[in-house]
Amino acid sequence: MGAGSDSTVRRAHPILFGSIILFSIIEMCIAAWLLSRYNTRHNYPFPSVRIRVRYILFCSVWTIVVGTIFLVLFWVTAAGSIFTSVAAHFIFLFITFVFWIAAAAAITETLGGGLSCSHQNFWAYCGQLNAIEGFAWMIWILVFFTLIMVIIRGIAAARSGGGYGGGLVSNTA
Repeated sequence: MGAGSDSTVRRAHPILFGSIILFSIIEMCIAAWLLSRYNTRHNYPFPSVRIRVRYILFCSVWTIVVGTIFLVLFWVTAAGSIFTSVAAHFIFLFITFVFWIAAAAAITETLGGGLSCSHQNFWAYCGQLNAIEGFAWMIWILVFFTLIMVIIRGIAAARSGGGYGGGLVSNTA
């Protein structure tokens, strides 16, 4: 792994993880607010809508907590910890990838691909449901690109003899 690619990863990792965490915080806020409304007013159109919003809330909290841990550990020790290794990043990102594709697909299926809020009266909180759907897909896309980056780094680490347990960046800065 060359020094140029190390500096790229050192710049891209905080940007990608920061974006994933930021959008997950937004998604968490919308999902928590919507779930609070559904629980107090009981005006969810179907029980499955409430269940899927709960799942999205779980995915958001998972991504915020674990993603923040990985981001902080990367800042502290980018090349010297098992938690900043290619393998650890791959495991976290793959699990998160599966969580978010399931969440995005579930809410999309529930909403029929999205709601036209100006032409319907059935769905309460139409705008919030559309926002949840959009942010779920956006987070999934960010996780997907980050996972691809980690796979590419893993291939490069394996070819250079560092193995998948090696860091995303080399020990020399």
